[in-house]
Amino acid sequence: MPIKPLRKAVFPVGGLGTRFLPATKAMPKEMLPIVDRPLIQYAVDEALEAGIEQMIFVTGRGKSAIEDHFDIAYELEATMAARGKSLDALDQTRLAPGAVAYVRQQEPMGLGHAVWCARDIVGDEPFAVLLADDFMLGKPGCLKQMVDAYMQVGGNMICAQEVPEDQTHMYGVITPGVRNGPLTEVKGLVEKPAKGTAPSNLSVIGRYILQPEVMRVLENQGKGAGGEIQLTDAMARMIGDQPFHGLTFDGKRYDCGDKAGYVTANLSVAIGRADIGDTVRAFAVDLLR
Repeated sequence: MPIKPLRKAVFPVGGLGTRFLPATKAMPKEMLPIVDRPLIQYAVDEALEAGIEQMIFVTGRGKSAIEDHFDIAYELEATMAARGKSLDALDQTRLAPGAVAYVRQQEPMGLGHAVWCARDIVGDEPFAVLLADDFMLGKPGCLKQMVDAYMQVGGNMICAQEVPEDQTHMYGVITPGVRNGPLTEVKGLVEKPAKGTAPSNLSVIGRYILQPEVMRVLENQGKGAGGEIQLTDAMARMIGDQPFHGLTFDGKRYDCGDKAGYVTANLSVAIGRADIGDTVRAFAVDLLR
């Protein structure tokens, strides 16, 4: 059976971002900037690099800034043009007509529920899921690496990363099967296992390629860890029915849902920038000294 190409990506952006209060009281956490681009922009650019044609944002109350970000800002653009300023920085926020869709998650019931909210737009196609606060830096990008592998093996795929044993209770964890380079066969999945019970230290990171059948599983999915509808639980029920692999990402991941991870990501990106890198590096060295 031929492998269907990947055209759609779901971005669950309905979360409350409570770990970043008060900054996220009026601003979506996905709009927090890494230097001068919001997290959600990096995730969308990663999807575009991987060949995604339609971005599906699962939003919630107070998330209109995300819609505004990917819209045309007539007054801003007219003012900048009148002053002779370049619009290059705004061009990257424009997506092709029909390339964006929005659906509302009316209450925060978990990642699985957020993905299920996009079922009518996803339809009967495979799709990607990207969590913007998992900030991934690599060349090519994380999703492009996953798509290249997916076109070889098909089925379902998750991004996998080794984490310290004492942190496995914070993640979904893979029961690994056969390993072939960066690809690991997924024999089982468990969400946030109790300390000392994890089947491996290979954790699930916020990038997924899923077959549409997961929507039918989520339709009747009960609540799991944390009292939420967990995407990991639904994926676990599909193991054995379809090929399932984890791809170890060749790059660097920053947990920007965590304050220290967010600050570290900003510093790392800033130091690597041609325009400000030398200044930031000199300041960091002086500060640490």
